[in-house]
Amino acid sequence: MIETVTLLAFIPAAMVLNFTPGADMMFCFGQGLRSGTRSALLASLGVSVGLMVHVLLAGLGLGAVVSAIPWLFDVIRWMGVAYLLYLAWGAIRNGAVSDDAPAKPAHYAFREGLLVNLTNPKVILFVLAFIPQFVDPARGSVLGQFLILGTIIASGSVLVNGMLGNFAGRAGRILVSNSRASRIMGWITGGIFAALAIRLAVLERA
Repeated sequence: MIETVTLLAFIPAAMVLNFTPGADMMFCFGQGLRSGTRSALLASLGVSVGLMVHVLLAGLGLGAVVSAIPWLFDVIRWMGVAYLLYLAWGAIRNGAVSDDAPAKPAHYAFREGLLVNLTNPKVILFVLAFIPQFVDPARGSVLGQFLILGTIIASGSVLVNGMLGNFAGRAGRILVSNSRASRIMGWITGGIFAALAIRLAVLERA
């Protein structure tokens, strides 16, 4: 369905994008500091599933609707801002996890990563701007090509964000036994989430 030459051009471009610091990367880093390596990996999986939802919507043509309707874009954006601020408050209030604290169910980290990605309308606009450059309608299903190319980006996202989150989680575990350090990490994590909320709040559609 997709030419080998196209894939050879797309994969390096996708990896460069995955290694470019962005909101998803910083979120997974903050999640690692806050809740450890396992939560960071699950958050990165949630982010990638959210990305695939955006890819599916773009492939179906619904992404163009978000791009064309300003108020719908803004509704999604402000939902994302509110959710990130909610996570920031939780991190600041509770601090980082401690060894004797009850672990959160695994699906919480996955859900948070999924929702953070889904409520960032810039993701679907990015998909609309980037992936169509490598899609050839003459070679079959446009949606199928979107999904294949999206899977490549999402797989790289899990790898890169998971590694960064794993690093943050290991670093956090070294400090977590110290209550003061745990509180400081909570503030750092909350600051990361709050900064992402501000970044999303001031984004323009163009």
